[in-house]
Amino acid sequence: ACICEKNKRVTNCKLVGDVCWCDSIGSGVSVNCNNLTSKCLLMKAEMTHSKSGRREKPKDAFEDTDGLYDPECENTGVFKAKQCNGTTCWCVNTAGVRRTDKHDADLKCNQLVRTMWIIIEMKHAERNTPLNAESLKKFFRETISNRYMLNGRYITSVLYEKPFITIDLKQNASDKSAGDVDIADVAYYFEKDVKGDSIFHNNFLNFSIDNEVLRLEKTVVFYVDEIAPEFSMKSLTPGLIAVIVVIIVAVVAAIVILVLTRRRKGKYVKAEVKEMNEMHRGLNA
Repeated sequence: ACICEKNKRVTNCKLVGDVCWCDSIGSGVSVNCNNLTSKCLLMKAEMTHSKSGRREKPKDAFEDTDGLYDPECENTGVFKAKQCNGTTCWCVNTAGVRRTDKHDADLKCNQLVRTMWIIIEMKHAERNTPLNAESLKKFFRETISNRYMLNGRYITSVLYEKPFITIDLKQNASDKSAGDVDIADVAYYFEKDVKGDSIFHNNFLNFSIDNEVLRLEKTVVFYVDEIAPEFSMKSLTPGLIAVIVVIIVAVVAAIVILVLTRRRKGKYVKAEVKEMNEMHRGLNA
């Protein structure tokens, strides 16, 4: 028996040589505990825990779906391009995030589109003075490289604009080597650490900058795919639809005003020409 240090959502752990191998809960896929487990397998394990009720709930906990669903995973641990919940289906990217409207079971998802850019935006609690930007950047770069084993070249930016901290992870399919950790898995592990629900076994992340605890109030993750998502107008938020309608009305109004102005100008020119012709006839007479 052995302990899977990088994933507590496993069972049937066995030491093979110097590597701890375990079965991922919910899927039974064998995972190497020296590496990060794929996000798809982690989500499936979390859903299995939630449905079984075995998972210990902290006091005053309330349900936060946060896009969580019971995914279908390939044997390699990656998401299947098409995900379904009963008779409702949708297409996802390599981060398992829905990138199309929801349809019936006849939906076709021809490929698993790669998420090439992940933006993690955090907001820290109110404070009188800003954090030391250089110390903050160093902390997050070292944490992501060491704790989640991501090659530093994929951490393209750590930006601090009080009270917001933004981390950019970029990894094109052509850049990613076979042994590289996927940025989608890193972002999922990181988000769980931020929310105090670490996937690591008894190894919680201490968010501390210059020996001062960093208190985060909000974390949002944005995804950018190699191919643009395919959402229809009905999937847009009412606010965005309202903005689009206002823009359309403004454009139509501008066109109407332009047409009326040109018509009036045209009538004026025609009248002026008519008067000149009459003057010429009078002089000739």
